[in-house]
Amino acid sequence: MARQTRQERRARRAQQEPALAGGPPQRPPVARPTAQGDSEPRRPQPGEERHLAGGPPPSGPTPRPTTSGDAEPRRPRADERHIPGSGPIHFVQESIAELKKVEWPSQKAVVSGTAVVLIACVIVGTYLWLNDQLWQYLVKHVVLR
Repeated sequence: MARQTRQERRARRAQQEPALAGGPPQRPPVARPTAQGDSEPRRPQPGEERHLAGGPPPSGPTPRPTTSGDAEPRRPRADERHIPGSGPIHFVQESIAELKKVEWPSQKAVVSGTAVVLIACVIVGTYLWLNDQLWQYLVKHVVLR
């Protein structure tokens, strides 16, 4: 069985009776894009059962009636969303789209950040070198004497 979407889980919870008196505060439904590409939740088709509150939840998604009568699975339409991770070309397209959303730093910010990192490296390197020289002297002249 496929994993439930967030929308399906919310619909199932809305149909169940609240565990506490009064239940959780009711929020208006938020229209979000669905797998079909529209922004409204899918309405039941004629012939599909509607689940009533208080009864047992459905065991899985109700199959859509087919017009041709055969039992072949429904093929995805061209206007449906592309399945994430389904190809390297799609990956590159999504990567480019995400990189266009990035707010890149100015050249001045890059130069100042680089200067801070280099100065910090010099300070830490000097501290480690001095610490190494101190321990080298102590080991040679105190411990091995």
